[in-house]
Amino acid sequence: MSKADTTETPPLVLIVDDDEEVREAIRELLLSVGQQAICYGSTRELLDAPCLDQAACLVLDVRMPGSSGLDLQQRLVAGGMSTPIVFLTGHGDIPMSVQAMKAGAIDFLTKPVRDQTLIDAVMLAIERDTAQRASAQAIQQHVDRYATLTARETQVMREVARGRLNKQIAYDLGISEITVKLHRGNLMKKMQAGSVGELIRAWEALPTGLREMRPT
Repeated sequence: MSKADTTETPPLVLIVDDDEEVREAIRELLLSVGQQAICYGSTRELLDAPCLDQAACLVLDVRMPGSSGLDLQQRLVAGGMSTPIVFLTGHGDIPMSVQAMKAGAIDFLTKPVRDQTLIDAVMLAIERDTAQRASAQAIQQHVDRYATLTARETQVMREVARGRLNKQIAYDLGISEITVKLHRGNLMKKMQAGSVGELIRAWEALPTGLREMRPT
């Protein structure tokens, strides 16, 4: 399931810690503030879980038997997953925290951590994930609408996004200005753009590879 498909599902926090008492305490804390949470005893257990793609936040211990929390972060980043991470550690150091934050972690907290500090970090992570999912959904909508355009409409949209006038587009494409206007009206409807500004923003939101692809 993609992130765009899960924007309306309740936030899910996945807790990974090899200390059962610690992870259950974190789970109970999050449940007390209305957050859904699931616990795992290792990064391997998490990777085998079916709900990883649904997570709004990961709370990871840094040092665990086998693969560490930092190892998991690197693996997720390499796989293109941007789920926000809050790290917890009882044996952290500055190089570890720098590595984690550079790779996009929300926070790097030291055990024992104040309840409110952990809650604040998790809530910030959930807010970021919500924004990421909304952005991904909006981009996918633009991509889906763009896919409905004809080759000529795609050409016209490209030129409109470049700021070209109808008569300039007509000359470049070897068609009449009236035909350009017709294509422009059709693509505006298909892209659900109420103005040229909205159309340009939709164009700029498309993945670079799609924008650079020449219509056939």
